[in-house]
Amino acid sequence: MQVILLAMLGYGVIHTWLAGAFKPVFRSRFGDRAFEGLYRILFNVIAVVGLGMIGLLLVAMDSREPVIWTLPASLKPALLTIQAVGIIGAAVSLLQVDLGRFAGLSQLRAYLSGDPLPLPPEPLRITGVYRWVRHPLYLFSLMALWPVTVMRGAYLGFCIGATLYFMVGSLYEERRMIAEFDDAYREYQRKTAWLIPFVRQPQRGA
Repeated sequence: MQVILLAMLGYGVIHTWLAGAFKPVFRSRFGDRAFEGLYRILFNVIAVVGLGMIGLLLVAMDSREPVIWTLPASLKPALLTIQAVGIIGAAVSLLQVDLGRFAGLSQLRAYLSGDPLPLPPEPLRITGVYRWVRHPLYLFSLMALWPVTVMRGAYLGFCIGATLYFMVGSLYEERRMIAEFDDAYREYQRKTAWLIPFVRQPQRGA
């Protein structure tokens, strides 16, 4: 469990560094247009490769790890239902955003075709699943990850690491959204739960 958890924590540190402190370094080295056109897709490629490596490590280790808990087989239909809701909800969350921009493909296309960059600003999304929680992709991903009847050590480390990553990542994302949308996002924070539906946290000043 410790190896996977450390791998996830390392992934989170690198991902956060790439999402923040490394951006001005890349911009100063390669220029504004390359940053606006290439950085997002490079960021995503590195993220996918990193998760893939952790996934391979998890597959190699999990069967040799001790069982942490086992739930009754009678609960399996309910757990599968929760996982299905998580997968569908995550897909709906992604469909509510600009997938081309989210993946970095729209920026890459504009860069290669000589179109203006940066792309026009995205609107603040507060409808659909975003009416329930401010971070529905994280919520539904956790619903897809946790409900298993047999929890082994390596997979538990992965789930804990993913949960911590989503929680910390959401805080960084909130700071970015406040910087971009200011009072509109603060009002959205006031009205909408953070990660658990219908559970609202008191909002402090910036």
